[in-house]
Amino acid sequence: MYAPERQQAILRMAEEHGRVDVLSLATEFDVTAETVRRDLKALDRAGLVRRVHGGAIPAGRLDFEPDLAARESAATEEKERIAQAALAELPPEGSVVLDAGSTTARLASAIPVDASLTVVTHALPTAARLADHSGIELHIVGGRVRHRTRAAVDAWALRTYGEIKADVLFLATNGFSVDGGLTTPDLAEAAVKRTIMAAARHVVLLADSTKAGQDHFARFGDLSQVDLLITDTGLSPDETRAIEALGTNVKRV
Repeated sequence: MYAPERQQAILRMAEEHGRVDVLSLATEFDVTAETVRRDLKALDRAGLVRRVHGGAIPAGRLDFEPDLAARESAATEEKERIAQAALAELPPEGSVVLDAGSTTARLASAIPVDASLTVVTHALPTAARLADHSGIELHIVGGRVRHRTRAAVDAWALRTYGEIKADVLFLATNGFSVDGGLTTPDLAEAAVKRTIMAAARHVVLLADSTKAGQDHFARFGDLSQVDLLITDTGLSPDETRAIEALGTNVKRV
């Protein structure tokens, strides 16, 4: 396949899925990662895509929000490692809040059936994964459910979270950076995330490295408010040091 043909295919994939990443494209087209980076650079110069950490998104789609199925199928190995590492942060017989997100949902699936916890979540897929855990006291927060994320938002959710103080929050985000903070495309989602950060004594951010450097429309917090970031080894040493300088511990798995 010639470069122009490959670049057209990459552009089509970016438009269909909302995002493409370098390693997956290298495997898909059986070329080196450096070849893919050159392709993305050419598409970026042409104004057809925007380069982001680890890949690219369609031009003008910086606030594109992929649906739940697309998020769950992206960076699956990294998310699984992050979820497994997050198990060590579960409090013994304590209370946790699980944010809406594909990695937090994986954490919910990994929680042992015999775990003794109080779990609060506004994410329907996460609640469904814990419904059969007899040792878990499960609380589902209500509100308007966004179809794209299957998460409850708005006043009802905000009011409920304002009445609790959990031991640990497992937080999700669409983007994070030292300067841009924690961001998501939707204002209603951002409001819930801001509220749950205040509803826990310890904040653990679960975010794969493709989220690094991404800035979206709605900012809901700063990395300095996060006690621990669990991510994958795709986060560079320089980025890791910059985040740790804010007082946030970083675990790369």
